[in-house]
Amino acid sequence: MSPYEPLDDALRERVRRNLAGFAREPVTASDLRPAAVAVTLVDDEQGRACFLLTRRASGLRNHGGQWALPGGRLDPGESAEEAALRELEEELGLTLPGDRVLGLLDDYPTRSGFCITPVVVWGGGDCAIRPDPTEVAAAFRVPLSDLEQPGIPVFRRIPESERPLVLIPIPMVETEIHAPTAAVLYQLREVALRGHATRVAHLEQPVFAWR
Repeated sequence: MSPYEPLDDALRERVRRNLAGFAREPVTASDLRPAAVAVTLVDDEQGRACFLLTRRASGLRNHGGQWALPGGRLDPGESAEEAALRELEEELGLTLPGDRVLGLLDDYPTRSGFCITPVVVWGGGDCAIRPDPTEVAAAFRVPLSDLEQPGIPVFRRIPESERPLVLIPIPMVETEIHAPTAAVLYQLREVALRGHATRVAHLEQPVFAWR
């Protein structure tokens, strides 16, 4: 992948093909609440392929102020794909049809009791986003090339867990992104962009996200 890969038909078909050939692993634990996130591929002013990253509004009851992908709980009778597209519209004002879904990544069980299904969505070029300030403090278009930098991801150990903690530094926002978002982005790179069958459900979250 070049440092400045454009958002084009070749990328869309590569991602769709890689996801179609990936044997995703669902989580069926009945005590977890189902949720979905939209991993949305768009471009920026330079035409670079990007994903949409948000910072949650500080006043939200759950995980306020944290970095996240657009998403939330599934409504009754809703599929993960439907929930991801609905949350994308509610949080960022971006309305997309169902045929923009390119595929799914592995479910990720969180310490706070959710089972997150990542839905990879083709936002396309020239997407105008309108963040809802009650849910989103800020939204960014982060180049996919940022996920390809040397030393990414970062793995660390913490005394509270035997599982490796995963982090992804994002220079644009001058911070490190933790799991579950970091785990999803790592698998996006490995599976959707590179075609590798890499698993991430075992990767740990920081202790502040356990509640």
